[in-house]
Amino acid sequence: MPVCKDIDRSRSDDAGDPGLTGAGTADFSDDTAPVEPWQVHKLRPDEVYLTRWRRTGPDAFHIRARRPLRHPLYRVAPDFDPLLLCETVRQTFPLLCHAAYDVPLGHQLIWERIRYDIDDAAYAGADRGPELELHVRCFDLSYRGKHPAALSLWALVTWGGLPVATADTRFTVQSRAVYQRLRGAYADTESAVAKASPAPAPAPCAGTGRHRARDVLLTSPADDGRRLRVDPTHPIYFDHPVDHVPGMLLLEAAHQAVGGAVSTLDCTFHRYVELDAPCTIVTTPLAPDARPADSGSGVVGRTRVTAVQDGRRHFTADLVPYAAPVLVDSGRIAG
Repeated sequence: MPVCKDIDRSRSDDAGDPGLTGAGTADFSDDTAPVEPWQVHKLRPDEVYLTRWRRTGPDAFHIRARRPLRHPLYRVAPDFDPLLLCETVRQTFPLLCHAAYDVPLGHQLIWERIRYDIDDAAYAGADRGPELELHVRCFDLSYRGKHPAALSLWALVTWGGLPVATADTRFTVQSRAVYQRLRGAYADTESAVAKASPAPAPAPCAGTGRHRARDVLLTSPADDGRRLRVDPTHPIYFDHPVDHVPGMLLLEAAHQAVGGAVSTLDCTFHRYVELDAPCTIVTTPLAPDARPADSGSGVVGRTRVTAVQDGRRHFTADLVPYAAPVLVDSGRIAG
């Protein structure tokens, strides 16, 4: 993805270890603010998973989130869906940009990378309830004028009071004018969506972690990989119209390429995946990843998933699939 230029002020005092002191001791009874859909760039209120937030330091925050009790796409309690984790973390950076760092609405937030590590406890099958808490620290902030031009974010995620994941991500911030100049003709969202290539037939649901054909983002394997399936009318992947393939859709495609259940993901968004050209998803086995002896997962394979469009690499993700089987039912009422 393009990186913002002309940064005339940076703050480096938060660089280094982004760990939080006292994580896990959040008290949301006082001094919190509610989260509105526009703050997380969502149109549908039921797709907003963050509920309240408060600042605990200059660049530290406690955020409360709520998993849906039922959902047409995400696996719900007691199952753990790593894509829902990604979406929950994704919502933190527009929230904090607008609510904590005064980034004007209309500025574009450009994802550069995300990594997460999920503890085995997340997949243990225990129903820990719908509430999540995120203990967040922002660091490596760079500024253009008085507004952030880029920042990194680290989060410890707890579920039912138990730490189940850590995540870190980085993104840049661009004004609407800069974004339109960089995107050229693609900046016209209506035109970009109208030119979207028809989605090819989906692969069988088995092995993707989804149970509805509409949610499957890959075709059956071919010699050069699998075609990415993009449907701009999908109500979850496209909560609102965008001029390119959403980052969340690419993340889900990577998860589906390895079966849906993942313990570690480390990905980079190199450039936009456009809607009007075929995109191929290529999976490449990497060296095995040795898990701790007491994890119960043994040695599992690490896989690289690459999105290739017009002969160029647009997205890469290194994933460690979770070795234990995971239920694929979605849209169930918890409990």
